[in-house]
Amino acid sequence: MIGGGNITEITYFILLGFSDFPQIIAVLFVVFLVMYITTLTWNLSLIILIRMDSHLHTPMYFFLSNLSFIDICYVTSTVPKMLYDFFQEQQTITFMGCAVQYFVFSTMGLSESYLMTAMAYDRYTAICNPLLYSSVMSPTLCGRMVLGSFMAGLSASISQLCFMFQFHFCGPNVIHHFFCDMPQLLVLSCTDTFLLQLLTVILTMIFGITNALLIMISYVYIVISIMKITSAEGRSKTFNTCASHLTAVTLFYTSGMFVYLSSSSGDSSSFDRFASVFYTVVTPMLNPVIYSLRNKEIKDALKRLQKKRKGF
Repeated sequence: MIGGGNITEITYFILLGFSDFPQIIAVLFVVFLVMYITTLTWNLSLIILIRMDSHLHTPMYFFLSNLSFIDICYVTSTVPKMLYDFFQEQQTITFMGCAVQYFVFSTMGLSESYLMTAMAYDRYTAICNPLLYSSVMSPTLCGRMVLGSFMAGLSASISQLCFMFQFHFCGPNVIHHFFCDMPQLLVLSCTDTFLLQLLTVILTMIFGITNALLIMISYVYIVISIMKITSAEGRSKTFNTCASHLTAVTLFYTSGMFVYLSSSSGDSSSFDRFASVFYTVVTPMLNPVIYSLRNKEIKDALKRLQKKRKGF
């Protein structure tokens, strides 16, 4: 802490994490470590598989490989620090470390929101306009959509960070969470946070509600197109191509909305912290499974890779 007149400026925060559960700390450490390693392994394996197999060089898998990259960065922004803190006597993080952690976490989360929308548009084009699919979903457009997703997330996070650096924290400095998140930081600030709260509402409207509506509209058209297919087998096969994305979108938005609506006051209960684990750790771990479990092209790619290995 730095004294400045009658004001004491906070230069670090104490992350409460799961320290109020000392009896199961070792168990939580093992569980989160296994989940983190699994998330890295599955997402990295999916990226490598898509890169190696030319049959997967399509828009859908291009988006999927970028989603896996985002999930790796997303989970790495919070989990390693949380694992390190489990056995620390005092779980501290500097203001700069807190800002960097939130910046990476926010950038990846917001980028994923836009990428989910891009993937919904890809499915809409493939099912509703199959004859124009190749010309519409060109490599150039796909590249621009991915770049646009990252730039949108980056711009929004930078704007939040600019406000955050103008905040003053004069105590208390305890964050009732296992990572630096905006609702908790707003409560601890001694500065008027109205403008940042307004910005957060606007970003929520743009990244959350608008993207969710665009995805819903896409799937309305997709369902209408599927219902026009005469054979039950054809309808089932077509719907299966969208089911994985729809499941991932549902998990991403419902878990995030539940946590942020329940912790909008900035107070994070033990339940909220465990619920946050779902969208910060569990969802990135499940995404590659969701997209691969019933995906014939992924399974065929794995078989081809195994044949290549046996050939050597």
